Amino acid sequence: MTTSAELAAQYGLSRVGARPNLFAYLREVWKRRDFTLSLAKYRIKSENERNRLGMAWVLLRPILSAIMYGCIFGLILGGSRPPNFVPYVVVGVFMLEFFNSSMTGGSKSIIKNTSLVQTLPFPRMVLVIAQVAQNLLNFIPTLLLMVIVAMIFGARPSWSWFAMIGLIVLFTMFNMGVALIFARLTVHFHDLSQVTPFISRMIFYTSGVFFDPQRIVAGHPVLEAIYPWHPLNEVLSIARGILLPADHPYDPSMWWMLAIWSVVMLVVGTVYFWKAEERYGRE
Repeated sequence: MTTSAELAAQYGLSRVGARPNLFAYLREVWKRRDFTLSLAKYRIKSENERNRLGMAWVLLRPILSAIMYGCIFGLILGGSRPPNFVPYVVVGVFMLEFFNSSMTGGSKSIIKNTSLVQTLPFPRMVLVIAQVAQNLLNFIPTLLLMVIVAMIFGARPSWSWFAMIGLIVLFTMFNMGVALIFARLTVHFHDLSQVTPFISRMIFYTSGVFFDPQRIVAGHPVLEAIYPWHPLNEVLSIARGILLPADHPYDPSMWWMLAIWSVVMLVVGTVYFWKAEERYGRE
């Protein structure tokens, strides 16, 4: 007697909502790139149109954060502040804002759109990519402001500044991987959304946003060996080395270390998220 599964296979039928293989899945994601970008732009507009200052908050939020941290920790650190402290803090706060918004927004990208996930058939990864794309679009104006601040405090433009493009590409890949991992984890463990801000804060305070971490790890052999692999510190060190080379030179080996982090995180995040494609909207 022929089973229903055998009949379905005979006539080329597939199970509704079945997860396609990884490459077919990524092709489906690519086909929806216009929708993904449109969704990111719409979210930017909808999140700011209710505020009186509108899109100005894209710049005001990181500026206010930089002022707050700069004033507080500038006083606390006193004479031990890193050289050229104002652009040092601005680079740290602005770059970490991109990461934190990607991780936090990515963690909520599926659970926040449950009705959409349960109603329409499309690769769920689109929602996470749209979130990171939204954060990237928000980051571009702050990146320009970061460059202006560096110039105000003595930095001189050079061809090496174009290396920031490569840095942003690697940083976006890293953030995408992190967002995909947290998007799936939050679906399985809803309470993780309450813990994510604490994780974000821990990363913020260990990345060297407003202090020189080399002074802290110096004299501790284990920390001196491990800390250079801190991906967010690598990002900040490279960014400061590009914009403020006279005050904050960096080790060029950080490029390949960051490249390893970015590729690994993106691949792991993509596969990890894809593996649970059938479960989104059902838990």
